[in-house]
Amino acid sequence: MRFLRFNFDKKYNIMKLEFQIILFILLTYCSFGAGGEIKGTVKVNGDALSDAVVYIEKIEGKTFSSPSQPAIMDQKDLTFVPHVLPVLVGTTVNFPNSDITRHSVFSPSQTKKFDFGTYSQGSIKSIVFDRPGPVSLLCHVHPEMSAFIVVVETPYFAVTNEYGNYKISNVPAGKYRLTVWHEWAKPKTQQVNVNEKQDATVNFSLEE
Repeated sequence: MRFLRFNFDKKYNIMKLEFQIILFILLTYCSFGAGGEIKGTVKVNGDALSDAVVYIEKIEGKTFSSPSQPAIMDQKDLTFVPHVLPVLVGTTVNFPNSDITRHSVFSPSQTKKFDFGTYSQGSIKSIVFDRPGPVSLLCHVHPEMSAFIVVVETPYFAVTNEYGNYKISNVPAGKYRLTVWHEWAKPKTQQVNVNEKQDATVNFSLEE
């Protein structure tokens, strides 16, 4: 009887393990197949445009939780890094000072007015961006410094590279409004249909 019980328990454990493996594979497959991809190129006057933010506009009836980790807008070599930072509404952004010199970051933008005052190397200032829209960043101490934070209402966004290319991954199937923003070009919006079987390609041609 003990031998039969041992064999039964062994077979049961093997079947249980096989079931768990199959379930894991199915869940993994479903997760990878859950979204599509939007990609394309942004140009202005025929030339590739870098640092353009491409994002899906607000989806009616859909809300997204704020990221648990803060985004970073550094200050290094008298430059904001990165120059353009897209974030989801509700994101906390840290502003570390990695320079030897003091900085005094502020924004005059209606989307988020603030002034951190002067702070030295190693210090970090933080603020939550709770309204959508572009936010210009400046420094009282170094007027040549500038950057932008673009606050959007979905987590589906990307910044174009030096070739003007962008890619937004893991987008649920559906119809959306896709908008591109750049600091010195007029914004533009296009409709896009996303499905899981084929990438959606959306190219933008902007005007200054």
